[in-house]
Amino acid sequence: MKFISRSTLVFLFDNWVAVAAWLGGFWLRFNFSWDAAYSMTILYGLVWLWPVHAMVCRIAGLYRGLWGFASLPDLQRVLKAVLGSTVALLVFMSIFQSAPPVPRSMLVLYPLLMAFLMGGGRLGYRMWKEHRLFGGMRRQGKPVIVIGAGRAATLLIRELERSPDWKLVGLLDDDSAKWGRDLGGYRVLGGIELLPDIAEELQVQHVILAIPSAPSEVKRKVADLGGSVGLHLLTVPGLEDIMSGRVSVHQIRKVEIEDLLGRDSVKIDTDHVGKLLEGKVVLVTGAGGSIGSELCRQLAGFAPACIVLFEQTEYALYMIEQWFNQYRPETRVIPLAGDVKDVRRLEDVFKQYQPQVVFHAAAYKHVPLMEVGNAWQAVRNNVLGTLNVARVAQQHGAERFVLISTDKAVNPTNVMGATKRLAEMMCQSLHAQHDGMKIEVVRFGNVLGSAGSVIPKFQEQIARGGPVTVTHPDITRYFMSIPEAALLVLQASAMGEGGEIFVLDMGEPVRIADLARNMVRLSGFTEDQIRIEYTGLRPGEKLYEELLADAEHTRATPHPKLRIAKAREVEPAAAAEIEAWISLPGTSPDEDVRAGLKKWVPEYQPA
Repeated sequence: MKFISRSTLVFLFDNWVAVAAWLGGFWLRFNFSWDAAYSMTILYGLVWLWPVHAMVCRIAGLYRGLWGFASLPDLQRVLKAVLGSTVALLVFMSIFQSAPPVPRSMLVLYPLLMAFLMGGGRLGYRMWKEHRLFGGMRRQGKPVIVIGAGRAATLLIRELERSPDWKLVGLLDDDSAKWGRDLGGYRVLGGIELLPDIAEELQVQHVILAIPSAPSEVKRKVADLGGSVGLHLLTVPGLEDIMSGRVSVHQIRKVEIEDLLGRDSVKIDTDHVGKLLEGKVVLVTGAGGSIGSELCRQLAGFAPACIVLFEQTEYALYMIEQWFNQYRPETRVIPLAGDVKDVRRLEDVFKQYQPQVVFHAAAYKHVPLMEVGNAWQAVRNNVLGTLNVARVAQQHGAERFVLISTDKAVNPTNVMGATKRLAEMMCQSLHAQHDGMKIEVVRFGNVLGSAGSVIPKFQEQIARGGPVTVTHPDITRYFMSIPEAALLVLQASAMGEGGEIFVLDMGEPVRIADLARNMVRLSGFTEDQIRIEYTGLRPGEKLYEELLADAEHTRATPHPKLRIAKAREVEPAAAAEIEAWISLPGTSPDEDVRAGLKKWVPEYQPA
């Protein structure tokens, strides 16, 4: 009933507008009065125009919109109604020929007054309502500066005005043509370089980057400027969300370190990957790890018949299973606990589920841990475990086997890297000796946020108040995001013909010290508050990582972020000796393990 009453009021208002515009037009035409001779003309005009206007307003959909949210679509409906009423006036003028005729100026005055009253009434009501609901909020909340004065900032300002949590104090933009101008009632104060001074002057602690398409250089610039005075840096969602109008103050998030590293979004040939995976049984070893779990999540988008989750750690297996239960319940998953060194367990799994595509992500990856006291376990897990999975998969008719390797396998200086290189060699040997299953290797560097990586470690140290520990001021690493790595693994697996070592484009190496500084600044601290300490290189660690060994060369692939490395081949006799060595019972001292690795991987130079 309340809705009907409000619609009736709107209907009456629009029809009053027709009367007011008609009378007001004559009033203006005759200098605020009119001759009595025009009384009948005015009366006949009302009899004709008023019902036509009521009908046109209904057809134009003026009563579908809510005045409290009047916007451009509502203005378009108003203009349609005005146009329809103007056409009705033209028809009336052509029909009503008796003296005195309707002045020609009414063709301008009547629609102008009507558009002004109908549009202005809706806009005025919205302004009154927003002031009543949100007017007091401008004086509340935390003061904030917005970086950018474009489309995203326009939408963001509207959200900030309605939030009691924020109080916008101004905008900054590097476009000098916008300086001194207003956007949504807020002044563009100048360029981004002024951020530290303005933040200090206006007592601002937060800044929102409202340029979702900004390159990483701009984001780093804002992070550096804001970090110098301890600002908290936030950002808005991506451009597709901005353009679709889904920007909300609740979607504002902290700028993450990934935003500053300049990694472009990855596009893959989904049709090609889909042909490999759709309707297939897929096995992922190490399914609960950083790469393994993301692989499983990405696999779900290609409609496999089921995904066999093979994982040694119970908690990790539980977590990935729960993710599928919550977010992809339609995907059939089979969570299985097991160790890749346990051949009998592997044979049971392959015999029961017959996986057709295997992604082998299970490995010991932590360099210092594998270097001292655990070297033989690294060999057993990374080399023997890989050989076990690949051989059992081959025996049970799997179509494809993909080994997830690492850039640390190139000219390795540590046990972990040497074992991964040895695993690559065994996979290549197995592929060369047997037809049927295609065996491929995908090699890449560090992934952001993976278990044991520096980023979670730095986050924990910053949360404790520091210091943030870096091994060496010049140490660099390649980084990519976990989803990016997983997608490129899928792309490589689909395009491989067997025996290749795919190398992912890791972009430019990142200085770990710079990474630490940026993380400190993004957390709203200065380096005076949380200092960086250098602790020295750890066992097996080198300053610079490489993606290709010196003796290798690469060739391009159809995908710009994938290349194929040609590595030296392994003789069958050598492969048999390696298998005999890694299958020895018991344990071996670290030095014996290094000697064995040096024998089979000549490029291995222990640090």
